[in-house]
Amino acid sequence: MPRIAIIDRNKCTREKCGYLCMKLCPGVRMGDDTVTIDAEGWPVISEVLCTGCGICPKRCPVDAIKIINTPAEVGTPIFQYGVNTFRLYGLPLPQKGVVGLIGKNGIGKTTALQLLTAALKPNFGIVGSEAKGPEGLSWGTENAAKKSRGRIPLADEKSEDAKSGKKILGIQERQYFEALSGKKIKVALKPQNVDRIPAAFGGKVETLLKKLDEREALDEAVGLFELEHALGKTTKELSGGELQRVAVAACYIKDADIYYFDEPASYLDIEQRLIVAKAIRGLAEKHGKKVIVIEHDMALFDYLSDYVYVFYGEENTYGVCSGVKATRNGVNEYLDGYLKDENVRFRENEIRFDAGAGGERKSREKLAYPSMKKRYPKFSFECEAGSIREGEIVGVVGRNATGKSLFVKMLAGVVKPDSGGTDGALKVSYKPQYISYEGEEKVGELFSRHKLNSAVFEEARRRLELSGLQEKRLDQLSGGELQRVAITLALSQEADLYLFDEPSAYLDIEQRLHFSHLLHSIIESGEKAAFVVDHDIALVDAVATRLMVFEGTGGQTGRAGCPKGKKDGLNGFLKMLGITMRRDKDSGRPRINKPDSALDREQKESGEHYSGKAG
Repeated sequence: MPRIAIIDRNKCTREKCGYLCMKLCPGVRMGDDTVTIDAEGWPVISEVLCTGCGICPKRCPVDAIKIINTPAEVGTPIFQYGVNTFRLYGLPLPQKGVVGLIGKNGIGKTTALQLLTAALKPNFGIVGSEAKGPEGLSWGTENAAKKSRGRIPLADEKSEDAKSGKKILGIQERQYFEALSGKKIKVALKPQNVDRIPAAFGGKVETLLKKLDEREALDEAVGLFELEHALGKTTKELSGGELQRVAVAACYIKDADIYYFDEPASYLDIEQRLIVAKAIRGLAEKHGKKVIVIEHDMALFDYLSDYVYVFYGEENTYGVCSGVKATRNGVNEYLDGYLKDENVRFRENEIRFDAGAGGERKSREKLAYPSMKKRYPKFSFECEAGSIREGEIVGVVGRNATGKSLFVKMLAGVVKPDSGGTDGALKVSYKPQYISYEGEEKVGELFSRHKLNSAVFEEARRRLELSGLQEKRLDQLSGGELQRVAITLALSQEADLYLFDEPSAYLDIEQRLHFSHLLHSIIESGEKAAFVVDHDIALVDAVATRLMVFEGTGGQTGRAGCPKGKKDGLNGFLKMLGITMRRDKDSGRPRINKPDSALDREQKESGEHYSGKAG
């Protein structure tokens, strides 16, 4: 059975532990080179000689080692980053329309886009000093060109895979890479990390977009993505939402055959997400382009995609790309944790959405707050008086910059309103929108200096997969890791009222639903209550029992009504956005109806934009 050995060099202490992995390895004790030390002093595990005994991962003092047995059918990786590092098996390919890539974080989706856009080149697992590998294996090398006469081979004739009949690249993959390397097709990419744009280009937005406008679509994009006020700014002056819309626009106005969008919804409110989704679909439907999208907002993902590739494996260890599937089947198989065509089960438990959840509580009032007002030089906010009950979770939705974060800050006591306000009698646990930690404190040290509910903490740490982060410094965490740490800290504190501002940011679909289940278990088990601000409709639907809808003009005015029933709240909110939603008949997940479809017209005519019925 093929075996994968992973050593996290960000955790590995090398000589500090005395190379315990090497000392304890049965193979080394018998004289084999199962574990060796490279020229830089890092331990290296031979995946060929390793027997998978499990001693080194169990005994490693910093949890830096993973040994994974993979199915023999997985075959040869199309790309591997280095010795004992992440590798990807299989590759998605563009289809006519919009293709969606679904899977956990750290499972290879972004790596796949980098391969498809030539930011990375397939190395088929040949890494390190053998990077060029056998002739014909390393795309783009002089030897490869000689061997294949300029073509990308299915397999090297001398490789073990060729002898056993396995294909490294299928015919379609080979044709794609030949067209890409021969510049017969042009690609455009919207990268995942838009916060890196200012470092790459610090000039004015208008200058950047004019430089990239190959389709003469700049005016269209500026109006479509509401960038009129951003054109005169430098990229360093942009907010996260503005940066995201500029990045989407920059990709949209290029003249390409295939467009790749890596998480285009981050930082955007629900209305902006729908605008971006419609624009991306327009590239395929109106202009005949092929599009591939990575997105964790499940309702938006379903709305965008015509076809789906499912990615599975183990986070930061290895990823496998499934075959192409119809959207509904692909999403439901991902939620089931079982791929029918591949006959692969990659998750023990299926994910289901409870269509009956979210009923209003008739319990005692936990908090009553008066009408509140807050005025700044360029922004004014007001909200009606309202209340929240014991065991209740109120979802907070609305456009960006209409006061949602300000509202929870006033409840948390972080911001004092000009009029109104709470008496501060309740103990509050608050997870802010933007999270940052300074200094060299480690994750484990952060948790240890807070008084936490040990049972909740252990459950959150398990579900949100934090065990491997304990020795990491907070200032070295990724956005997703930092979010999971902040959520765990907020959930684990004893409080009367829990406030979460955009908990879905940087989280994948599974992590978002784990948060939902954790919060429900905490709130419903005690005399507690919570407000959750978020733009992911599927998460709001899963977590909320009632809803607050914020209105106004972004950055100028904001108004909030009192909490109302979830069905009425979502119905009014979706009507304002001009969309309709139903539930999937198998998984119970909320789905956005395609515009002007039979279901869309039927629900709009009945005035039922939010339907709890399956369809």
